[in-house]
Amino acid sequence: MRGRDFADLRAFMAIVEHGSFARAAAHLRVSPSALSQTMRGLEERLGVRLLNRTTRSVATSEAGARLLERLAPAMSELDGALGEVTRSRGRVAGTLRLNVPRLAIGLLGPLLGRFHDAHPDVVVDVTIEDALSDIVKGRYDAGVRIGERLEKDMVAVKLGRDFEMMAVGAPAYFARHGVPKTPRDLHRHRCINIRMPTDGNLYRWEFERNKKPFEIAVDGPLIATDVELAILAALGGLGVAYVFEPRIEELIREGRLVRVLQPWSPAFPGLYLYYPSRTQVPPTLRAFVDFLRSEGVARGARTRSSRRGR
Repeated sequence: MRGRDFADLRAFMAIVEHGSFARAAAHLRVSPSALSQTMRGLEERLGVRLLNRTTRSVATSEAGARLLERLAPAMSELDGALGEVTRSRGRVAGTLRLNVPRLAIGLLGPLLGRFHDAHPDVVVDVTIEDALSDIVKGRYDAGVRIGERLEKDMVAVKLGRDFEMMAVGAPAYFARHGVPKTPRDLHRHRCINIRMPTDGNLYRWEFERNKKPFEIAVDGPLIATDVELAILAALGGLGVAYVFEPRIEELIREGRLVRVLQPWSPAFPGLYLYYPSRTQVPPTLRAFVDFLRSEGVARGARTRSSRRGR
């Protein structure tokens, strides 16, 4: 492979990963016009169209999809080999691509400055997404999910502690409408529903009593796909929300939200960093996992099978 071909294929993969010429150009630190010219040159040399372009989107052609399928594993192995070389020289360099839910921002965000201080040659490329993306297909080095949503046959590293779901509302709301004593009482309350990003269904509120789990479908004036909107609506007195505790612990301490139905609320596996089981872990990912362990955030690493997804 000539050096020019290698660079052009890198450019092709960047366009597919980022879904646009503009974002790929910014990632590669070239102009969109220069990137477009690179792709035209590559397609002319190969004699096939690799990308179908419109004014709004970019997608692989049939030939481009076949090329990407063969190219992605080869590039991954090459990145790993180059990473091993740089690590042998005493430093870690490159890009670490992570797929992370909003729930993990508060945990990981404050650590990124110290990680950069420890590894200044690593660029952390984070996609914030609550849907259950395929990190292998998306060419991410690792992802973060709560434990029961893990994919099969992934190496999983526990981050922090387990979570509790909390039913909360504003003090003014409960003053007007009363406090639910059991989950069944929620049928007489205004509840804030969450539409799941995985399948589009409404989340059925999960409770537990005497180690027996059960679910309740609730009704109310708001359906949201974003938990932050649900929390803001609860703060505004719209109704009762049911969310993971890391989102709202401070709001409860401040008295802006009141927790109800605590004896009925189950604990769930906390967050896990996960990545495909393979012999050659990218040096950037290995450095990140080691860093999380040194910070006391991560512990353990074992291959897990998925439980049911919510």
